[in-house]
Amino acid sequence: MFCWRRKDTMQTAPPVLSDDAARQVTLAAHTQAVEHAIQTMHSHLHEVLTLEDLASVACLSPSYFTRVFHRLIGIPPGEFLLALRFQAARRLLLTTPLSVTDICFEVGYSSLGSFTSRFTHLVGLSPRLLRQRAHAFEPLAREPAERFPTTPSSMQRNNVLLGHISAPATFRGTIYVGLFTSPIPQGRPVRCTRLNASGWYLLNGMADGVYHLRAAAFPVAADLHSSLLPGEKMLLGNNANPLVIHHGQVLGDPDLVLHPPRLTDPPLVMGLPLL
Repeated sequence: MFCWRRKDTMQTAPPVLSDDAARQVTLAAHTQAVEHAIQTMHSHLHEVLTLEDLASVACLSPSYFTRVFHRLIGIPPGEFLLALRFQAARRLLLTTPLSVTDICFEVGYSSLGSFTSRFTHLVGLSPRLLRQRAHAFEPLAREPAERFPTTPSSMQRNNVLLGHISAPATFRGTIYVGLFTSPIPQGRPVRCTRLNASGWYLLNGMADGVYHLRAAAFPVAADLHSSLLPGEKMLLGNNANPLVIHHGQVLGDPDLVLHPPRLTDPPLVMGLPLL
């Protein structure tokens, strides 16, 4: 006895993905989930957001969401949210007449003392000092860029970090390069320098340790707010993996390619260029 089946009702088995293709599909799904969570952070900064809330947006369990977020971004979701809050507080201090107390509540803090202490630690300046320096700030005039050797071969490498910053040919502005102990560029860097064009940079005198290399490029601007808060016009650079200095030798890639801000970039909290 034969069993006939209509052709249009026959089901075909799903294609079997290679291991590499399966990893790419998983990475894309995880990236989309994390981006949804970060978008929720941005739109609800003044509200209480729990880990469960963010995991629900990402359609993942809280523990799995934390692992995925940390693996893709480099920090836990709670730290990322905290940095976003203080980034928003810094913007409000520089663009509105709101009091420090009002800004404290605006970004979800209920204790002014805790807010001020944390702000000072992360930004590198107290809220009042940041505002004072902003009022006295004058955009930097372009100066001849510092020149380092065209190749690093002639430099002694012990406790010296020599790397190259690449920026679009059309960029005109100031590039800040710094080493941090945290993946988020916050507080005062361990070492930093300023360039007036893309090219070689030099940092030295660092102790052995693990460091995160970050760069922020501020374009030339005619007005104060654009100089301090360039937003989408700013360029950022960060190394995917931390640098390790061991017995004075640098392990890792010291070169950075600057790019426009991405949703998943660690928030820039420090008070550049007012430090």
